[in-house]
Amino acid sequence: MTAATHLLEQSIVVFSQNYLPISRVNIKRAIVLLLTGKAEPLSMMNVPVWKVRSPNQVIEVPEHIRLTIKGKERAWRVPPVNRREVLRRDHHTCQYCGSTHNLTLDHVVPLSKGGSHSWDNVVTACERCNQRKGNRTPEEANMPLRSKPRAPLHPTVAFAEQFWREHQSRQDRQD
Repeated sequence: MTAATHLLEQSIVVFSQNYLPISRVNIKRAIVLLLTGKAEPLSMMNVPVWKVRSPNQVIEVPEHIRLTIKGKERAWRVPPVNRREVLRRDHHTCQYCGSTHNLTLDHVVPLSKGGSHSWDNVVTACERCNQRKGNRTPEEANMPLRSKPRAPLHPTVAFAEQFWREHQSRQDRQD
C-alpha cells in the first residue's frame, strides 16, 4: 500500500460549532471543508496531522476539524418499532443466547400479560429461544436479557457517545 493510498483511507472526526462530535468524513471531504472555510482545524493533544501536497501548497489536515458554519438541524424522530429497526438496534443478535441465526422478534412481557409493542418491550430472539420462553417473562423462563431494550438514539448522540468511549479508551491505554 502506498503512502498516498494510506492517506486517502484516513477519516476525520467533524465537530459542530459547539464541539459536539457529529460524524466522520473522508480526508477529501475534510480538505474541501477546510479550503472553503466551512471548517477549521481543531488541535487536540497528541493528535496526528497529515500533510497533503498539491503543486502550489501544502495543506495540513488534523484528525479533528470543527465546523464554522451553522448547520440546520435535521428533524429526527424515533423510528417505528418494526423488524428491520429492532434487528438493527440489537445488532442482528438474539438477546437471550447471542445467536445470529433464524431471528424473530419477541415481546419481553408478552402482549397477553399486558406488555406493549414498544421499544422497551421488543427484542430480537432466535426461534429456539422464542419458543423456549413462550408466553412467559424472561424471569419466569429463567432467561435473562443480554441488554436492556430501549429506543434508538439520535444518530449524532450515538456517534458522540461512541467517539468519547473510544477517546477515553485511547487515553487509558496511553496512561
